[in-house]
Amino acid sequence: MSRTIRVTAPKRNLLPSDFELSTWESILPYFEQLSAVKIESLKDLEQFCLNRSELESYLSENFAWRYIKMSCDNQNESLQKSYQQFVNDIMPHASIYEDAWNKKVVESGFTEQLPAHGYGIMLRGMKKAIEVFREENIPIYTELSNLSTEYGALTGGLMVEIDGQEKTLQQANAYLESTDRQKRQEVYLQIANKRLSIKNDLNELFNKLIERRHQVALNAGFQNFRDYSFASMGRFDYSPADCFEFHEAVAQTVVPMINQQAAKRKEVLKLDALKPWDKAVDPWGRKPLVPFKTADELLQKTIQVFDELDPFLGNCLKEMVKLNRFDLDSRKGKNPGGYNYPLEESGFPFIFMNAAGQVRDMVTLLHEGGHAVHSIVTKDLALNSFRNVPSEVAELASMSMELLTIDHWDIYFTNPEEAKRAKIKHLEDILETLPWVATIDAFQHWIYENPSHSQAQRDAAWLEISGKFSDSMTDWSDLSEIKTNIWQKQLHLFEVPFYYIEYAIAQLGALAVWRNYCQNPKQALEQYLQALELGYTEPMKTIYATAGIEFSFSKDYIAELMSFLAEKIKNLEES
Repeated sequence: MSRTIRVTAPKRNLLPSDFELSTWESILPYFEQLSAVKIESLKDLEQFCLNRSELESYLSENFAWRYIKMSCDNQNESLQKSYQQFVNDIMPHASIYEDAWNKKVVESGFTEQLPAHGYGIMLRGMKKAIEVFREENIPIYTELSNLSTEYGALTGGLMVEIDGQEKTLQQANAYLESTDRQKRQEVYLQIANKRLSIKNDLNELFNKLIERRHQVALNAGFQNFRDYSFASMGRFDYSPADCFEFHEAVAQTVVPMINQQAAKRKEVLKLDALKPWDKAVDPWGRKPLVPFKTADELLQKTIQVFDELDPFLGNCLKEMVKLNRFDLDSRKGKNPGGYNYPLEESGFPFIFMNAAGQVRDMVTLLHEGGHAVHSIVTKDLALNSFRNVPSEVAELASMSMELLTIDHWDIYFTNPEEAKRAKIKHLEDILETLPWVATIDAFQHWIYENPSHSQAQRDAAWLEISGKFSDSMTDWSDLSEIKTNIWQKQLHLFEVPFYYIEYAIAQLGALAVWRNYCQNPKQALEQYLQALELGYTEPMKTIYATAGIEFSFSKDYIAELMSFLAEKIKNLEES
């Protein structure tokens, strides 16, 4: 199927074309205008939904730019104030109107006449939102939004000195691939101790977040924040019990594999004890892989990779370049991590990351590029609710892209052996990803099932849970403080609670997409894109089926995909 990209943004119907948000009062007349609309026919209802979508898309993009600019320069007070103004002055008022609008639509009397495609999912979400909304939670959510930004401010400024040069923690991580074991140990401990220097601040911040999140749940009539989150996030397709099934399946099928991997690493490295700083280095003593030297080189190579997979994919990134939608370098004063932020009105997203010259960075841009393609192929869907996909689908788009492009990684490496090494490393990292996701997810379940826990109980729970999903070969002796607090590096715990199991669900889906691609590339790629183009107009299981894959947590399914993955790694090693 031939695909083209519409570049121009749609014309506004409700807001003036030159409207700029300054204060709540500046946009209030348009909220009131929309609220005053009487729905007396199906046509009225459809137009109301379109106008609401326009207004919410504008607000979403306005907020997005404030967040993007703040995360690119988190020491800039004016950017922080701009973000906080939206959180404190716009969001609280808007959320009251949104609840009223949900009720207006649901109670209109015309919903049964709406097409099932798209609108069925929208209405299901609206009804759940009405169920969980409580006006008394608005100020708490405002406080939570402000508190969550403290994580980036605390961690974004952390720097270490290596060989006389100041490095961000992301840049320093590259040294963990050094063949000089003493250097690896020195850098690992520097990074870990720098994180530990703010451990008390992060624990205090986390305590505040837990307390307020639990109150939100109680206010909405839930026993705990976990149950509230499953409802408010619209997890219609699986339950906490399914998550527990996933945890057990990973413990039984994947952990033995990472144990074998660690044992092999220890043997090849000829070590008496395998330490945490031995986990990233090439075990055969080969120099670290360098897929790019500058952020621009990384971007240009990634565009070429997308072009080779399908010219449409390359064109998506090229349009983003024209619009200046990338910030890829790692630098002081920049938030950690990486993201693709959809821009609801213009349709072309923004990609943020911290590139430091590693294979992981290369994979991150491929990953975020998958999100970007997803944003672009859904941007022309009629309503913003059709475009706002659940994370389990969003991460399917990104994680599948990592694997669908793997045959074109020679673009990053002139030496075929280095390309092969990169592929093996990435596939082995997938094995590590599933247990880590299970660890973080299980930890969150425990945290919010036991919201009044003490610090000592939290530490003990973390060590017990992480022990279940970690290899037994790594020697943590004399590193107990680091091991106990290593969860603090996971920003999701602070900023987006319960958003993590999605990575595992999507990783399994991505492996299945890749397995299909290995058998029939053209068909599998088309199914993948067709699934992305659905946005959130169909149930999650239907979207996965459109991609030609299952939506499953079962031990047998996971074991089947792990067998496929192990075979791919073996074939690469023997080639």
